[in-house]
Amino acid sequence: MLPIDTTEYDVFIDALEDRCPMPLLKTKMALTKMSMNGRLCIVASDEGSMKDIPRYIEMSEYIMEQSQIIDGVYMFVIRKGDV
Repeated sequence: MLPIDTTEYDVFIDALEDRCPMPLLKTKMALTKMSMNGRLCIVASDEGSMKDIPRYIEMSEYIMEQSQIIDGVYMFVIRKGDV
């Protein structure tokens, strides 16, 4: 697992064992429950996450602060924007 300081985020989701579409569904569910300007970090190993999560964020009011892949692990940091 990536060395991640989970205290930097309001919500942290470990979806490393999940397959499509679960990482995206967990992301959507977490974001709807979060406060404005809250930060979510999700890590996933499913390849579909690399296109599904950014595509969803592009079509929403949420802001992708970080998107990276390290050793087959996809990491996304998303902020719930002011709407």
